Amino acid sequence: MKKIALLFIAFATFSCTQAQKTEFSKKALSETLLATDGNQIKFKDILKNQKGKTTIIEFWASWCGDCVKAMPKLKELQTNNPTVSYVFMSMDKTADKWKDGIEKHQLKGLHFMANDGMKGVFGSAIDLDWIPRYIIIDKTGKIVVYRAIETDFDKINATLKQLQ
Repeated sequence: MKKIALLFIAFATFSCTQAQKTEFSKKALSETLLATDGNQIKFKDILKNQKGKTTIIEFWASWCGDCVKAMPKLKELQTNNPTVSYVFMSMDKTADKWKDGIEKHQLKGLHFMANDGMKGVFGSAIDLDWIPRYIIIDKTGKIVVYRAIETDFDKINATLKQLQ
């Protein structure tokens, strides 16, 4: 009986962490991120500035091999979806590495960096367990895809086509 109960708890926990969310938690919205100009900005204000636009948020880091490997697909996505807004959220440990990564990979879009890395308060508030990770938000500000990773570009493309 204990094994069945443990199995049920493990299943429920995993299912809940992978659940599709349609909005961000209050904790996530209140977190601040570093902008490229050196100022801090609340996540909710970044999202407010995207209102009326279909937006992809990519969580990445310059040290992440999977992130770098996915960049050609991301650039193809940008070419095929020029009306979509792209917001990059770095999980780098230093602003210098983050800014070098933007320049090196010629990432076009808006750029912000988490103040406490992938495992910090912001990362936890958005259930960040893997990078690169993509979130798609529709023009009304509703989350349409909460968790996509580098192997999900077909899903991302199909979702963007539906939103246009």
